[in-house]
Amino acid sequence: MAKTGEIAAFALGEKNIAMVNLPAQFVTSGTADMKGQKYSNLVDYANNSEKTSDLNNESITDLIDLKEQFDKRGYANRNSAVTETHPIFGSDKLNYDNHDISFLRKDLDEAKENGNNIHELAFSIRGDWLVKNNLYDPETRMIDQNKLKHAEQEVAKTLITKGFNLPLGEDNNDVVWFGVIHQDTDHLNMHLWFAKKSRETRQEMLKQEGKYKGQPIGVIPLEVIEQAKRQFRKQLMSSQELMRHHEILKGVGEFKKEIVETAPENLLNDRHAKAIKKIYDALPQDMKGRWQVGNAQLTAGQGKMAKANQLTNQLLDNLFAKELKPEYEGFKSLAQEYDAINIEDQGVMHKGQRKWSDDKEDELRKRLANQLYKHLAQIEDISLRDIDQQMSELLIQVKNRSKGSNAETAKNVSSPQEKNMDTRSFKTNLNPNSKSIGGQMSVRGSSFNKISRLWRQEIRAETNAEHRFLRNQKKVEQEKVQEEYDSQKSKKCKGNYF
Repeated sequence: MAKTGEIAAFALGEKNIAMVNLPAQFVTSGTADMKGQKYSNLVDYANNSEKTSDLNNESITDLIDLKEQFDKRGYANRNSAVTETHPIFGSDKLNYDNHDISFLRKDLDEAKENGNNIHELAFSIRGDWLVKNNLYDPETRMIDQNKLKHAEQEVAKTLITKGFNLPLGEDNNDVVWFGVIHQDTDHLNMHLWFAKKSRETRQEMLKQEGKYKGQPIGVIPLEVIEQAKRQFRKQLMSSQELMRHHEILKGVGEFKKEIVETAPENLLNDRHAKAIKKIYDALPQDMKGRWQVGNAQLTAGQGKMAKANQLTNQLLDNLFAKELKPEYEGFKSLAQEYDAINIEDQGVMHKGQRKWSDDKEDELRKRLANQLYKHLAQIEDISLRDIDQQMSELLIQVKNRSKGSNAETAKNVSSPQEKNMDTRSFKTNLNPNSKSIGGQMSVRGSSFNKISRLWRQEIRAETNAEHRFLRNQKKVEQEKVQEEYDSQKSKKCKGNYF
């Protein structure tokens, strides 16, 4: 990251860099004591006329080590990096005046005297992402600072309450934090500093061994930082970008639902009889009733389930290449489109990093495989001739039942776009008291009824979850539209952003 020597002259057109980088660091009170530093050094200068001069800050790169920031008195609100007279903000106000700064300094030094760490996280935001989400106008160099600050206020809550074994503060007044927006580098940078005020005595929040035993925990887990980055991005997305994400995710969910619902009908096909027989033979009989893919991928080559998993994966490849080809290709296409969005937001993927589409396909395949294993677990004994005849007769019954109950359902078998199988057919196509199909294969009573019931419950649960997600997304989008309207209205009244 380079200093530009100008305000809000951000680089544009960068596609290989994450939209938000979030490095985290902390300094212990002991380290500050050894150098005679105070936490309040960061905000020693409270207003624009008293801030450090440009000459003193010309050599500062924005993301320097936190322990070095204390040597640059007034580093947070230095004149060369900010545009506002009162650029410091916190949980309650977007612009701290001199009175607010005096209390902030007192709280910061109290935190150091009580032996607590001070933490810093720096949000480095790519210029073209700001433009795309209506946060930055490169021609006027205007920035929607209020919206950026509101987003950091929300993220601060996540980091302070979820970044450690327990919430950092023991009550609402036990944490001091502040933030600032810096505009003097090729990326916009937002900083967040925070510390616990009272002395830490909770064992869950203290190091229990090693060189730093008894000192407050300093490292924030990477997964919490990643969560904060996702939250930050979502807070700042424009309503158009949110809608774009929503439509793709909705499409992926609809294709997945269609595949799950129509898979039973399409597996009851003579073409797959031999493959299913091989899968059944490969399943470890000493684990019957506990057949699951587990945490491994279907293609993994180890474990008792490995051979069955690999055969099932081949069966699904066959299914997706034939009967469910349109649905599967639609699912893959939209999932890969979402990959492109993730790369656009998060930068080029690292070696070994899995794509979102890969994870979603694994989830789909595991779900279908586990459902098939539940089906096969109901069977007491099986032969190729038995399963061939069973599947043929069961498929005929499914078709006949569907034709008799709903004339439109008859189209499902021949039209891939209309394969919305009524899973009730599994419940009604067998006599609940029967022990065999066509007198050929012994199965437990009502086994197919149980499978059908389980299948429907899973589909219903997924549909309900999707509906909750869509309702939440719609609410967020409405709030974003209202916020953008209020922001535009405010700009017209004030004439600018600042």
